[in-house]
Amino acid sequence: MVAIKELHGIAELEGVFALFRRIWRFDPGGEPITVELMRALAHAGNYVAGAYEDGELVGGSVGFLAAGSALHSHITGATAGHGIGFALKAHQRRWALERGLTRITWTYDPLVRRNAHFNLAKLGARPTEYLPGFYGIMSDAINQGDESDRVLAEWSLSAPHVEAAVRRSPVVRRLPARTPVALDDRDGRPVIHPVDGPVVLVAVPADVEGLRGVDPGTAKAWRFAVREVLGGMLAEGRKVTGFHEKSHYIVEKA
Repeated sequence: MVAIKELHGIAELEGVFALFRRIWRFDPGGEPITVELMRALAHAGNYVAGAYEDGELVGGSVGFLAAGSALHSHITGATAGHGIGFALKAHQRRWALERGLTRITWTYDPLVRRNAHFNLAKLGARPTEYLPGFYGIMSDAINQGDESDRVLAEWSLSAPHVEAAVRRSPVVRRLPARTPVALDDRDGRPVIHPVDGPVVLVAVPADVEGLRGVDPGTAKAWRFAVREVLGGMLAEGRKVTGFHEKSHYIVEKA
C-alpha cells in the first residue's frame, strides 16, 4: 500500500533529493531541484509530496502554481513498479482540485515510449506544445548529453476522459483502417513518409535511453526526426489525441 503525504521538513526533503539523485544520477551542479528550493516552494504553498511504501520513501513530486489556474509539475520520480507514479499523479490531481485549479502541466521527453504511454494512455494528458532544446544539453546519466527536446503535456483535470483514466478505465482510441504513418520505425531507424490525412501515426524508438549508450548517432537521428514530424505537426495546430500500442503518437487535424 502506497501512502502519499505533503512534505515540509528538511529531513524529508533531503530524502526526496537523495531519491531523485539515485534515479537520474545528476552531475554535481546539474540538479533540477535543491533541498532549499523544495523547502521554499512547500512553505509558499506549492506542491511537494512523497510516496511511502512500508515506511520507505519510494517516490516524490514537486510542482508550483502557474498562470491560468494551473499547477506545473516540475519533477516527479519513483522507483519502478507498484503503481507509485500513478498514485502520485492521482494525489497531485486531488490536491489541485481542492485548490480550485483546473489543469496540471508538465514536460517530458517525447522519445521515451514508457513516459508517452503513461502520460497519454494511462493519465489522459495531451501534448500541446513542442519545445526544442528546452533545458539545453543534459549531462545526467539517463540523458547522456542528448538535446533536451520536450513536449508540454496538459492534464485537464475534469475532462471526462481524464476522470475515466483516473478510475483505471481509460477510453480506448479506435483508429481508422490503414491509418497512414508519418514517421516509421524501420529496423530501429526513423523513416519519414510524406503522408497526410485527418489522422496519422508518429513512431518513437523502442528504447531511446539504451540507444544513446550503444548508438548515439541513431538516437540523434530519432531526435531530429521526431522534432521535424511531431514538432512540425503541433506547430501547424494539429492535436495529439493518444498513444497507439505503446509505440506511436496519434495525431489529428484540428
